[in-house]
Amino acid sequence: MSTLTDVPGAVIDDRGLRHVGSPVAEQRRLASGRALAPLGDRRVISVGGDDRRSWLDSLSSQALTHLAPGVSTEMLILDPQGRVEHAASVIDDGETAWLIVDATDAEALAAWLTRMRFRLRVEVRERSEDLFVVGGTREAVAGLRTVAPVWVDPWPEVSPGGWAYARVEPHPGAERDWAEAVVDAAEFERLIDAAVRGELSLAGLDAVEALRVAAWRPRVGVDADERLLPHEMDWLRTAVHLSKGCYRGQETVAKVHNLGHPPRRVVALQLDGSDNLLPVRGDEVLAGDNVVGTITSVAVHHEEGPIALALVKRTAADGVPLVVMTADGPLAASAETIVPADAGATAAVPRLPRLGRRRSSTQE
Repeated sequence: MSTLTDVPGAVIDDRGLRHVGSPVAEQRRLASGRALAPLGDRRVISVGGDDRRSWLDSLSSQALTHLAPGVSTEMLILDPQGRVEHAASVIDDGETAWLIVDATDAEALAAWLTRMRFRLRVEVRERSEDLFVVGGTREAVAGLRTVAPVWVDPWPEVSPGGWAYARVEPHPGAERDWAEAVVDAAEFERLIDAAVRGELSLAGLDAVEALRVAAWRPRVGVDADERLLPHEMDWLRTAVHLSKGCYRGQETVAKVHNLGHPPRRVVALQLDGSDNLLPVRGDEVLAGDNVVGTITSVAVHHEEGPIALALVKRTAADGVPLVVMTADGPLAASAETIVPADAGATAAVPRLPRLGRRRSSTQE
């Protein structure tokens, strides 16, 4: 039986397959449907029982009671102050609700859900030992033998009950075709064996993350800290239903959206790539001498070059030069607004054309 370490060129760490020799080329293959990505940093939680959808609805930010089988959505679990604690991609097959979650969040979310069952007809199982997640375009994953319906990322479309803060059109995430499939051990081993034989092309997590960051797509295991409000990452688009029933944190969600403004906001950074210097999560972002925010996600994109997402103060000025303070020195950056400073208060805002992307000269 082959393992990922047997795949030619494979570089693996504790998260999974990072790349197979060329992360930039892997991005192109992944985006075009010519590769699949084993998502070692994703886990599966199954929720069975007759009360599963109404129960998840009562706990989360998403309207799930009447979720039709095969429809993809996502939910957030918030604390009483409306801050993001957990996130999950959700799809139901008519008998079981399948939650695909970040590996770093899986155990905590499963434990919290288990504590919240009370006397309801629900069964929560963390499935890390027997199920695996594979990502790619919808067409690429369609050929897999799955144990659950394929989850198709709704981002950046505005889901029923959601709200969009980003003003650019077209949204960069509109170009991203992304789906995640849950497979059993036998199917996962079949994929690895095919890759070892050269019959299947794999892409690593570095490629997956680059496409995600370029699409401005938030991820709880990377972009969230202990203070994150969903508004700050433009997450009302796909993960929050603003007119559903009561749930923990709903009051804060409504207040910020209808009456106030989120204290921070996400921006997309184009980083200076001349010195091959990259920041890491948590590095400070400065405007002049003032710290205005921190890096949350970093990647090298096959078209845009080095890019990042950062959470900055709401009052941080747009259009000013920024500097990221890395361990190896300062790094120049320019920002594109995702969540504007006046987000919230349900202001009607115009859509703006997206700035042109910087094309990389690197070819596959």
